[in-house]
Amino acid sequence: MIRLITLIILACSPCAWSLPQESRVPGGIALVHLPALPDDAHLTLDGNPVWTLPTNNGAHVAVVGIPLDTAPGNLALQVNSSAGLQLIDITIAAKDYPEQRITLPTQEHVSPSEENLARYAREADEQKAVYKHFRTSTAGWPAFVLPTPGPYSSPFGLRRFFNNEPRAPHAGLDIAAPEGQAVQAPADGMIAQTGDYFFNGQTIMIDHGNGLVSMLCHLSKISVQQGQLVKQGQLIGKVGKTGRATGPHMHWTVSLNNARVNPLLLLPSAP
Repeated sequence: MIRLITLIILACSPCAWSLPQESRVPGGIALVHLPALPDDAHLTLDGNPVWTLPTNNGAHVAVVGIPLDTAPGNLALQVNSSAGLQLIDITIAAKDYPEQRITLPTQEHVSPSEENLARYAREADEQKAVYKHFRTSTAGWPAFVLPTPGPYSSPFGLRRFFNNEPRAPHAGLDIAAPEGQAVQAPADGMIAQTGDYFFNGQTIMIDHGNGLVSMLCHLSKISVQQGQLVKQGQLIGKVGKTGRATGPHMHWTVSLNNARVNPLLLLPSAP
Protein backbone atom coordinates (compact mmCIF):
# COMPACT_ATOMS: atom_id res chain seq x y z
CA MET A 1 0.00 0.00 0.00
CA ILE A 2 1.23 3.51 -0.84
CA ARG A 3 0.39 6.38 1.48
CA LEU A 4 0.75 9.96 0.24
CA ILE A 5 1.77 12.60 2.77
CA THR A 6 1.94 16.31 2.03
CA LEU A 7 4.12 18.25 4.45
CA ILE A 8 2.98 21.85 4.87
CA ILE A 9 5.91 22.84 7.13
CA LEU A 10 9.23 21.47 5.99
CA ALA A 11 11.61 23.23 8.34
CA CYS A 12 12.91 20.90 11.03
CA SER A 13 12.73 21.46 14.74
CA PRO A 14 16.08 21.97 16.52
CA CYS A 15 18.34 19.18 15.34
CA ALA A 16 21.16 17.24 16.88
CA TRP A 17 23.42 18.45 14.05
CA SER A 18 24.17 21.75 12.37
CA LEU A 19 22.39 21.61 9.01
CA PRO A 20 22.72 23.40 5.65
CA GLN A 21 20.51 26.30 4.67
CA GLU A 22 17.17 25.38 3.12
CA SER A 23 16.14 26.56 -0.35
CA ARG A 24 13.33 24.59 -2.00
CA VAL A 25 14.19 25.47 -5.60
CA PRO A 26 15.97 23.55 -8.40
CA GLY A 27 19.56 23.11 -7.25
CA GLY A 28 18.57 23.77 -3.64
CA ILE A 29 18.15 21.73 -0.46
CA ALA A 30 14.97 20.74 1.39
CA LEU A 31 14.99 19.94 5.11
CA VAL A 32 12.08 17.56 5.62
CA HIS A 33 10.99 16.96 9.21
CA LEU A 34 9.76 13.41 9.71
CA PRO A 35 8.07 11.57 12.56
CA ALA A 36 9.72 8.56 14.15
CA LEU A 37 10.67 6.09 11.42
CA PRO A 38 10.56 2.28 11.47
CA ASP A 39 13.96 0.72 12.20
CA ASP A 40 14.15 -0.66 8.66
CA ALA A 41 13.07 2.56 6.90
CA HIS A 42 15.22 4.12 4.19
CA LEU A 43 14.52 7.20 2.09
CA THR A 44 15.15 7.65 -1.61
CA LEU A 45 14.62 10.30 -4.28
CA ASP A 46 14.57 9.08 -7.87
CA GLY A 47 16.20 5.87 -6.67
CA ASN A 48 19.05 7.66 -4.86
CA PRO A 49 19.43 7.20 -1.07
CA VAL A 50 18.71 10.32 1.01
CA TRP A 51 20.66 11.28 4.15
CA THR A 52 18.45 11.20 7.26
CA LEU A 53 19.55 12.50 10.67
CA PRO A 54 17.96 12.27 14.13
CA THR A 55 16.62 15.41 15.83
CA ASN A 56 16.67 16.30 19.52
CA ASN A 57 13.04 15.23 20.01
CA GLY A 58 13.53 11.69 18.70
CA ALA A 59 12.19 12.41 15.21
CA HIS A 60 14.26 12.68 12.02
CA VAL A 61 15.14 15.21 9.36
CA ALA A 62 15.88 14.28 5.75
CA VAL A 63 18.42 16.50 4.00
CA VAL A 64 17.33 16.34 0.36
CA GLY A 65 19.27 17.64 -2.62
CA ILE A 66 16.93 18.96 -5.33
CA PRO A 67 18.13 18.25 -8.90
CA LEU A 68 18.90 21.36 -10.94
CA ASP A 69 16.53 20.26 -13.73
CA THR A 70 13.53 19.85 -11.38
CA ALA A 71 10.34 21.51 -12.63
CA PRO A 72 8.31 23.64 -10.20
CA GLY A 73 5.67 21.63 -8.34
CA ASN A 74 5.80 18.59 -6.11
CA LEU A 75 8.77 16.26 -5.75
CA ALA A 76 8.07 12.80 -4.28
CA LEU A 77 10.36 11.59 -1.50
CA GLN A 78 9.97 7.84 -0.94
CA VAL A 79 10.02 6.23 2.51
CA ASN A 80 10.48 2.48 2.13
CA SER A 81 10.01 0.07 5.07
CA SER A 82 8.36 -3.19 6.02
CA ALA A 83 5.24 -1.12 6.79
CA GLY A 84 4.95 -0.22 3.11
CA LEU A 85 5.83 2.67 0.85
CA GLN A 86 5.06 6.28 1.82
CA LEU A 87 5.38 9.22 -0.56
CA ILE A 88 6.15 12.63 0.89
CA ASP A 89 5.46 15.63 -1.34
CA ILE A 90 8.06 18.42 -1.27
CA THR A 91 6.84 21.61 -2.96
CA ILE A 92 9.50 23.12 -5.25
CA ALA A 93 9.34 26.79 -6.25
CA ALA A 94 10.53 28.17 -9.59
CA LYS A 95 14.02 29.66 -9.86
CA ASP A 96 15.09 31.82 -12.80
CA TYR A 97 18.87 31.56 -13.05
CA PRO A 98 20.58 34.23 -15.18
CA GLU A 99 22.54 33.62 -18.38
CA GLN A 100 26.31 33.69 -18.75
CA ARG A 101 28.10 33.97 -22.09
CA ILE A 102 31.75 32.92 -22.23
CA THR A 103 34.16 33.33 -25.13
CA LEU A 104 36.83 30.65 -25.41
CA PRO A 105 39.94 31.26 -27.56
CA THR A 106 39.47 27.99 -29.48
CA GLN A 107 36.58 25.65 -30.31
CA GLU A 108 38.37 22.62 -28.81
CA HIS A 109 36.30 22.72 -25.60
CA VAL A 110 33.11 23.91 -27.37
CA SER A 111 32.89 21.38 -30.22
CA PRO A 112 35.24 18.55 -29.18
CA SER A 113 36.61 16.00 -31.63
CA GLU A 114 35.23 12.44 -31.65
CA GLU A 115 38.32 11.32 -29.73
CA ASN A 116 37.80 13.96 -27.02
CA LEU A 117 34.07 13.21 -26.85
CA ALA A 118 34.91 9.57 -26.16
CA ARG A 119 37.39 10.67 -23.52
CA TYR A 120 34.76 12.93 -21.94
CA ALA A 121 32.23 10.07 -21.85
CA ARG A 122 34.70 7.83 -19.98
CA GLU A 123 35.55 10.58 -17.53
CA ALA A 124 31.89 11.49 -16.97
CA ASP A 125 31.13 7.85 -16.11
CA GLU A 126 33.93 7.90 -13.50
CA GLN A 127 32.52 11.02 -11.88
CA LYS A 128 28.89 9.79 -11.99
CA ALA A 129 29.94 6.62 -10.18
CA VAL A 130 31.32 8.72 -7.31
CA TYR A 131 28.17 10.86 -7.16
CA LYS A 132 25.91 7.79 -7.01
CA HIS A 133 27.95 5.93 -4.38
CA PHE A 134 26.47 6.03 -0.87
CA ARG A 135 29.22 5.54 1.73
CA THR A 136 27.39 5.15 5.04
CA SER A 137 28.75 7.31 7.86
CA THR A 138 27.47 7.68 11.41
CA ALA A 139 28.94 11.15 11.74
CA GLY A 140 26.67 14.19 11.79
CA TRP A 141 26.30 16.76 9.05
CA PRO A 142 29.83 18.13 8.44
CA ALA A 143 30.85 21.76 8.88
CA PHE A 144 31.94 23.42 5.62
CA VAL A 145 34.30 26.26 4.68
CA LEU A 146 35.21 27.78 1.32
CA PRO A 147 37.91 25.69 -0.37
CA THR A 148 39.84 28.83 -1.35
CA PRO A 149 39.25 32.58 -0.89
CA GLY A 150 38.32 34.89 -3.75
CA PRO A 151 35.44 36.57 -5.56
CA TYR A 152 32.72 34.44 -7.14
CA SER A 153 33.37 34.68 -10.87
CA SER A 154 30.49 32.37 -11.89
CA PRO A 155 27.64 31.65 -9.45
CA PHE A 156 25.79 28.36 -9.29
CA GLY A 157 22.98 27.64 -11.77
CA LEU A 158 23.91 30.00 -14.60
CA ARG A 159 22.50 29.08 -18.00
CA ARG A 160 25.76 28.99 -19.94
CA PHE A 161 26.72 29.74 -23.54
CA PHE A 162 30.25 29.02 -24.81
CA ASN A 163 31.06 30.96 -27.98
CA ASN A 164 27.28 31.54 -28.26
CA GLU A 165 26.51 27.80 -28.14
CA PRO A 166 24.16 26.69 -25.29
CA ARG A 167 25.55 24.21 -22.79
CA ALA A 168 24.40 22.59 -19.54
CA PRO A 169 23.71 24.93 -16.59
CA HIS A 170 26.63 25.73 -14.32
CA ALA A 171 26.38 23.04 -11.63
CA GLY A 172 28.92 24.57 -9.28
CA LEU A 173 30.53 27.75 -7.97
CA ASP A 174 33.61 29.36 -9.56
CA ILE A 175 36.04 31.23 -7.30
CA ALA A 176 38.58 33.47 -9.04
CA ALA A 177 42.02 33.19 -7.46
CA PRO A 178 45.69 33.46 -8.42
CA GLU A 179 47.30 30.40 -9.92
CA GLY A 180 49.05 28.42 -7.20
CA GLN A 181 46.83 29.64 -4.35
CA ALA A 182 46.19 26.91 -1.76
CA VAL A 183 42.99 24.83 -1.99
CA GLN A 184 41.76 23.22 1.22
CA ALA A 185 39.27 20.45 1.92
CA PRO A 186 35.90 22.17 2.48
CA ALA A 187 34.89 19.48 5.02
CA ASP A 188 36.07 16.15 6.41
CA GLY A 189 35.92 13.23 4.02
CA MET A 190 37.70 10.64 1.93
CA ILE A 191 39.35 11.27 -1.44
CA ALA A 192 37.12 9.28 -3.77
CA GLN A 193 38.71 10.20 -7.12
CA THR A 194 41.45 12.30 -8.66
CA GLY A 195 42.19 12.84 -12.32
CA ASP A 196 43.15 15.16 -15.15
CA TYR A 197 39.90 15.51 -17.13
CA PHE A 198 39.16 17.04 -20.53
CA PHE A 199 36.66 19.67 -19.32
CA ASN A 200 37.42 19.82 -15.58
CA GLY A 201 41.21 19.73 -15.73
CA GLN A 202 43.01 18.45 -12.65
CA THR A 203 40.22 17.40 -10.31
CA ILE A 204 39.68 16.11 -6.76
CA MET A 205 36.45 14.44 -5.61
CA ILE A 206 35.84 14.18 -1.85
CA ASP A 207 33.24 11.79 -0.41
CA HIS A 208 31.90 13.40 2.78
CA GLY A 209 29.68 10.39 3.48
CA ASN A 210 26.01 9.49 3.00
CA GLY A 211 25.78 10.68 -0.61
CA LEU A 212 27.41 14.11 -0.05
CA VAL A 213 30.32 14.79 -2.44
CA SER A 214 32.53 17.79 -3.30
CA MET A 215 34.33 18.13 -6.64
CA LEU A 216 37.13 20.69 -7.01
CA CYS A 217 38.31 21.40 -10.56
CA HIS A 218 40.81 23.27 -12.79
CA LEU A 219 43.65 22.77 -10.28
CA SER A 220 47.32 23.23 -11.10
CA LYS A 221 48.42 20.67 -8.50
CA ILE A 222 46.85 17.76 -6.63
CA SER A 223 48.38 17.00 -3.22
CA VAL A 224 46.26 14.01 -2.17
CA GLN A 225 45.56 10.52 -3.47
CA GLN A 226 42.53 8.28 -3.82
CA GLY A 227 41.46 6.64 -0.56
CA GLN A 228 43.14 9.23 1.66
CA LEU A 229 41.17 10.65 4.61
CA VAL A 230 41.23 14.45 4.87
CA LYS A 231 40.08 16.96 7.47
CA GLN A 232 38.39 20.30 6.93
CA GLY A 233 41.03 22.94 6.09
CA GLN A 234 43.70 20.43 5.03
CA LEU A 235 45.76 21.40 1.98
CA ILE A 236 44.70 19.23 -0.96
CA GLY A 237 45.89 21.16 -4.02
CA LYS A 238 46.46 24.49 -5.73
CA VAL A 239 44.38 26.77 -7.96
CA GLY A 240 45.02 26.50 -11.69
CA LYS A 241 43.47 26.93 -15.12
CA THR A 242 43.52 23.39 -16.48
CA GLY A 243 40.71 21.97 -18.61
CA ARG A 244 38.02 24.31 -19.98
CA ALA A 245 39.04 27.54 -18.28
CA THR A 246 39.56 31.10 -19.47
CA GLY A 247 41.81 31.98 -16.51
CA PRO A 248 42.92 30.75 -13.09
CA HIS A 249 40.03 29.82 -10.82
CA MET A 250 38.65 26.93 -8.80
CA HIS A 251 35.29 25.30 -9.57
CA TRP A 252 33.44 23.72 -6.61
CA THR A 253 30.57 21.32 -7.26
CA VAL A 254 28.52 19.80 -4.42
CA SER A 255 26.35 16.72 -4.99
CA LEU A 256 23.77 15.51 -2.48
CA ASN A 257 21.82 12.28 -3.21
CA ASN A 258 23.21 12.56 -6.76
CA ALA A 259 21.71 16.06 -7.21
CA ARG A 260 24.00 19.04 -7.86
CA VAL A 261 23.18 21.74 -5.31
CA ASN A 262 24.34 25.29 -4.58
CA PRO A 263 27.56 25.03 -2.53
CA LEU A 264 26.79 28.29 -0.71
CA LEU A 265 23.90 26.53 1.07
CA LEU A 266 26.47 24.42 2.94
CA LEU A 267 28.23 27.43 4.44
CA PRO A 268 27.05 28.91 7.76
CA SER A 269 25.55 31.85 5.89
CA ALA A 270 25.62 32.77 2.21
CA PRO A 271 28.11 35.64 1.68
